[in-house]
Amino acid sequence: MSEPDFQDIPAYKPTKNEDFMSVGQIDHFKAKLSAWMNQLISDAESTINHIQEDSNQVADINDRATLEEEFALELRTRDRERKLISKIEKTLHIIELGDYGYCKTCGAEISLVRLEARPTADECIDCKTIAERKEV
Repeated sequence: MSEPDFQDIPAYKPTKNEDFMSVGQIDHFKAKLSAWMNQLISDAESTINHIQEDSNQVADINDRATLEEEFALELRTRDRERKLISKIEKTLHIIELGDYGYCKTCGAEISLVRLEARPTADECIDCKTIAERKEV
């Protein structure tokens, strides 16, 4: 059985007059981040198994080259996901510190809509936009 996709967790619907980053919101984002991380770890394990099982089955040199290229692409994807797992772990630590949901640059609340789309977001949309403009 595979892990649930973090996108399958429904968006959080705050109640009227609910404080920002209430216990319910924190629990929701912890669950979302944990499910996402578990999915990434499961995908990485399945890639390892896939590479181990399929690497010995090809005799033709052309098929072997194609297979190795596919493996290289998979490994690049998994490397990006490894970095994402690290970012998710950092975000879970920020939740434990009580700073989750607030922009690291200006301290403003990061909108729930933004956090639903990108649970690892650590800047509000305004600060992120400014930072991206400076990168160009």
